[in-house]
Amino acid sequence: MNITLTSMVVATKGQMSSELAGQEVILNLQSGVYYGLDAVGAFIWKQLQSPRAVAEIRDAMIAQYNVDATRAERDLLALLEQLRQTGLIEIKNETRA
Repeated sequence: MNITLTSMVVATKGQMSSELAGQEVILNLQSGVYYGLDAVGAFIWKQLQSPRAVAEIRDAMIAQYNVDATRAERDLLALLEQLRQTGLIEIKNETRA
């Protein structure tokens, strides 16, 4: 399943996370593996605590960090794909008629 700007994303219930010195540490409860996110990743992780469209998270990144929209979208999609592969988020593509 491809992640698009209209995809709805949310953190899975099978994880625990904590902020540590401006970064985020996440434990996948199923695999027992820890993951770490830098400050930007931690900002994105906070956005994922309730279901959001990828475009909404991208727009929040642009507002927070004054980053180019193309770069924000590329970096966000790459991070979301990594989080999906590790089982830390759920992706739901919306269908438009």
